[in-house]
Amino acid sequence: MSWLEALFLGVIQGLTEFLPVSSSGHLTIAQTLLGVEFAEGDMLFFDVIVHAATVCSTIVILWKEIAWLLRGTFTTKTWNSEKQYAGKILLSMIPVFVVGMFFKDTVESIFGSGLTIVGVCLLITASLLTFAQFAKPRTKEQISWVDSFIIGLGQALAVLPGLSRSGTTIATGLLLGNKKEQVAQFSFLMVLIPILGATMLDVLDLIQNPIDSHLSFVTLLVGFAAAFLTGCAACKWMIDIVKRQKLLYFAIYCLVIGVFALVYGLR
Repeated sequence: MSWLEALFLGVIQGLTEFLPVSSSGHLTIAQTLLGVEFAEGDMLFFDVIVHAATVCSTIVILWKEIAWLLRGTFTTKTWNSEKQYAGKILLSMIPVFVVGMFFKDTVESIFGSGLTIVGVCLLITASLLTFAQFAKPRTKEQISWVDSFIIGLGQALAVLPGLSRSGTTIATGLLLGNKKEQVAQFSFLMVLIPILGATMLDVLDLIQNPIDSHLSFVTLLVGFAAAFLTGCAACKWMIDIVKRQKLLYFAIYCLVIGVFALVYGLR
């Protein structure tokens, strides 16, 4: 893979990780159209780099919220609002933890099944965003424990390529009647630990089973920088988009790309 391909894929990863259009689905489409071929083990290595970049971008953009959460959680105060919020985030991670622990091989096999599954999942994403756009507005004061778990179920389903994680979790939260800005913040914070955990497991796998990577330092640096910078922009942009309830545009986009992926995959 050249540094130019790394730049392109890094930009796609950074943008689509936060926008409700599925990063995994777009990466699959981009690699297919560009004909990008990875040597054995290089795909995992590149994925670790760009996912680490998007984690860093989340921390940069939501630093104030993360600092507030950490300060309030690690205090002697009993069961304050910060500890409750942290508990809800932990609860939301249970479904994706179960999927990662017991269904990892199944999920990985689905990722190699071509563009057809990507197209179907993108159409599901489009439907979810449309329902969320026209859902009757309600304003719960805070995300409940039950809502946290249901949003977590949405995140677990979004491991499928083409089913947007941010789109699924935000749409689920809005359909449950939560405030737009609260849902956006919760959606981005709840993914930090799972992505960090998955990245650390991949790093441990690389340490235990070292590979002779064919990717140059420049290529990896370009991919990381592209994913980080575009991730910062997309994270900030997405929070504003949710606040202004402009999800329908992304629903239309996912519909178009989903149909394209289906047609291209079935040809």
